[in-house]
Amino acid sequence: MNIKSQIESLLFISAKPMTAKNLAELIGVAVKEAEQAGSELVRQYQENKKGVQVIKNGSSFQMVSSPENAKIIQEYIKDETTGELSRPSLEALTIIAYRGPVAKLDLDRIRGVNCSLILRNLLIRGLIEGKFDKTRNETYYSVTMDFVRFLGLNDLKELPDFDKLSRDDTIDRVLAAAGGEINPSDNQSIV
Repeated sequence: MNIKSQIESLLFISAKPMTAKNLAELIGVAVKEAEQAGSELVRQYQENKKGVQVIKNGSSFQMVSSPENAKIIQEYIKDETTGELSRPSLEALTIIAYRGPVAKLDLDRIRGVNCSLILRNLLIRGLIEGKFDKTRNETYYSVTMDFVRFLGLNDLKELPDFDKLSRDDTIDRVLAAAGGEINPSDNQSIV
């Protein structure tokens, strides 16, 4: 088992910093091993002077863009946050609006693809927010008040066919067949 490789992959897909404890639990190693491997990654990335870095703050690690590339990243993010949403982003946002809060894993199953980058883009734009549920050890995404305001609504229930689509059990059947299940009454309690 290559602990550094696993940590690197987890940091790559995570939209936020991850603690050594959380990394250790996910990988199945001692916290001290995860801490040491994470610190080695920080050192290796600094030495290699690549466009991506791993940084450490306390016991948390995060993969970030290199500070030397800040200007080009800011321009790209400006374009990403002011341009039109892609079709996949609109699909994910629609699912989150009608079925949220929804876990990333369930969103991946519904769409049939990894939605990490889409979620990150929607988070950057301020259209969605994530809340970590400690009991389920998972982040659940829902739309923000800015999203609701942007659409000129007072409440999400004003979306077209909200009552019908938010209760449609088609998604629940798809997820159950894929090995996961959303219980809408459980999801509503996570807000």
